[in-house]
Amino acid sequence: MEKEVCKLPVWNTDDYLEMYGTNMRPQDVRNGYPIRPGLYLENGATVLPGGVSFTIHSEKATAIELLLFPRGEEEPCAAIPFPEEYKVGDVYSMFVFGLDIEEYEYAYRVFGPYDLEKGYLFDPSRHIIDPYGRAVVGQSRWAEKTTAHKEYRSRIVSTDFDWGSGRPASIDLSDLIIYELHIRGFTNHPSSGVEKRGTYAGLIEKIPYLKQLGINAVELMPIFEFDELLGAREHEGKLLIDYWGYNPISFFAPNTSYSSEIEYNREGTELKSLIKALHDNDIKVILDVVFNHTGEGDENGPVICFKGLDNHVYYMLTPDARYYNFSGCGNTLNANHPVVQQMIIDCLRYWVAEFHIDGFRFDLASILGRNKDGKPMPSPPLLKNLEYDPLLAGVYLIAEAWDAGGLYQVGSFPSWRRWSEWNGLYRDDLRRYLRGDPNMALTVARRIIGSPDLYNPEDRGPNSSINFITCHDGFTLYDLFSYNVKHNEANGWNNTDGENYNHSWNCGIEGETDHVEILNLRRRMSKNAIALLLASRGTPMLLAGDEFANTQYGNNNPYCQDNEISWLDWGMLEQNQELFNFFRYMIRLRKESPVIRGKTEVCLSGLPDTSFHGTEPWMLTDDPENRMLGVMMAGCDPETNQDDIVYIGANMHWEPVNIQLPKLQTGSTWRVMVDTAQEAGEDWGANASQVNLSSDNRLLIDERSVVILRAFKH
Repeated sequence: MEKEVCKLPVWNTDDYLEMYGTNMRPQDVRNGYPIRPGLYLENGATVLPGGVSFTIHSEKATAIELLLFPRGEEEPCAAIPFPEEYKVGDVYSMFVFGLDIEEYEYAYRVFGPYDLEKGYLFDPSRHIIDPYGRAVVGQSRWAEKTTAHKEYRSRIVSTDFDWGSGRPASIDLSDLIIYELHIRGFTNHPSSGVEKRGTYAGLIEKIPYLKQLGINAVELMPIFEFDELLGAREHEGKLLIDYWGYNPISFFAPNTSYSSEIEYNREGTELKSLIKALHDNDIKVILDVVFNHTGEGDENGPVICFKGLDNHVYYMLTPDARYYNFSGCGNTLNANHPVVQQMIIDCLRYWVAEFHIDGFRFDLASILGRNKDGKPMPSPPLLKNLEYDPLLAGVYLIAEAWDAGGLYQVGSFPSWRRWSEWNGLYRDDLRRYLRGDPNMALTVARRIIGSPDLYNPEDRGPNSSINFITCHDGFTLYDLFSYNVKHNEANGWNNTDGENYNHSWNCGIEGETDHVEILNLRRRMSKNAIALLLASRGTPMLLAGDEFANTQYGNNNPYCQDNEISWLDWGMLEQNQELFNFFRYMIRLRKESPVIRGKTEVCLSGLPDTSFHGTEPWMLTDDPENRMLGVMMAGCDPETNQDDIVYIGANMHWEPVNIQLPKLQTGSTWRVMVDTAQEAGEDWGANASQVNLSSDNRLLIDERSVVILRAFKH
């Protein structure tokens, strides 16, 4: 039962004109509230002088009521039905006069058929949040309910943030160095040294560190509103929750529990402050977005929004009205239905226009190319429309080109020369090569030059490959060379969850050890990985914490671990400062070398753009047992009109190999920039340059090591 109708000032229609300067006068009164038809072209709640327009649509609903709640109250104080004459097509729109947006929260009661066999789940006893709502009420403090709400509801948000003048300069994708991080995990450990740990504000405090490292783009793991307590459980006395946040419940609302303070009707302000601060420091912001499923789960999951509004529209349903599960999370969003497609486009436009987001990484993006029965489409309308959308022009579009239903599209994701891909084959091939697998040298040479076997530059353009060796999903870099197998027992699934094929190597001992030789080898292997990654064509992505050997103790799927397993231990930065310095140097070397970034023209010396080499120049064997590769990149820097020539050599054999370097033009000589076989601190920069080259340009590459050389004029 609703409480007594909220008391509003009693004005006649002329009062609205005088007080609000609007000619939008009430046409009706419903339950004491003056109303008129709203803004049919503006979905969600739109604040105008004199009141708020509420617009929502449903294909099969027979009636909809707007529920108004005093802030913090459990029960609505009023239910205002949308008059039938206010409905146009499937769109319900109503302008309610006199609402103080700071005092009200809202939801909807949706009437319609309840027929499980047809996928209709209309139930007026439930409160449905606004699918276009800008904020979700009920959980503004991490892992605790801030009210006694039994159900979610929406809040109207003021959008008066001052961004200042202009926007930051654009950065070519080839110039990006992406740094993937989790908002909470990045600063929540006590060692982080920030005042507002685990929040947007906490990340602002760490911007000087990001600048020191040298990255110029952050990829934020999901920040759309999610309920970390949804599906919470205990295991061995620890609370396990949805820590990662890959179960969104609202696509337009930022996750309020990442804010350091409760932002009544100003939700998103702290996030905007973070984005502005990053932009002020020339750091781009990419969001990891999840449009492949929602937190409503399968048949046993909660009804929060889409199920109760148009279940058969928003989700892929089997012929018996159950949920297709290509996401591995219980349901699959019906992304190519015109209504859902429009919502996704509207959502991305909103984040670009309102939050100044620079790009999006689409989780399980292959789902976005499936039709309503799950079959892959040759030219998915959603992906094509995103490519051509004028408001998204210049925004980075990055696909995770696979899904949990077995569709793997690395190298074949529909792109229109616009989409880039997380190159999963780069990750897998580099990992196998680094641990010494046979038959990988020639393949990895191709990965280093931008994977042209996967991404034909004429068809896909030059910036298709997002290269990475580690990401949130899987081992950290330290764990990659410390564990042969996953150790996910803490997740409570008897170690059955997480990827089994990690292509990792523990260097001789499983897990933690004080064996000096093993530790030194692990350090060298980490440097080998990062040296190859940052010297590869394409866009590199780093996992936060890898630069100081962060560990997850062998857990390769800590999606539910809100504790030291997932939080970055900043004490490791001091302990592993030398590794951090190596990361910094490799980032700087990449920025200084236009040829690595693929930004050169024809080489003045006549050398090809890229070439492969073995123990002898120009001869990289395809012998399966060969574990040595050489890649040379050569081109003319158009800004200096000088050649930039780089040689990358790698030997993942357990014995050293003596190689002959390609001959340079008279007056130029090779200089060693990196040699991971040297002592820590002497394996990069000026110290590495002291490595002796023979008079005939022969060089010994030690076992399991990487060298990078650059040509310099005498």
